[in-house]
Amino acid sequence: MDAMQAVMPKNERVTARISEEVKLLLTQAAELSGATLNQFLVQAALEKAQRMIEQENIIRLSMQDSVWFFNALDNPPKPNAKLLQAVAAHRQGLH
Repeated sequence: MDAMQAVMPKNERVTARISEEVKLLLTQAAELSGATLNQFLVQAALEKAQRMIEQENIIRLSMQDSVWFFNALDNPPKPNAKLLQAVAAHRQGLH
């Protein structure tokens, strides 16, 4: 159990209808992990949710896009007039 689970009140309930076979499988897995069925289900769901959210935050680029991206970082374009004006205005605002 992590610190977040220890301090958060446990007043929300989630229910699911499952077959007897699924319940037996989940119960066996919970027992093997030393957890109650409820603890096992919550932990498994949390791990899956965290993985899905992490995957959603990963930016995937094709090889061609990767080359273009790193080339742009290594060889940035020269600043244009508008950018130079914006930098000057920002610097004046700091003083």
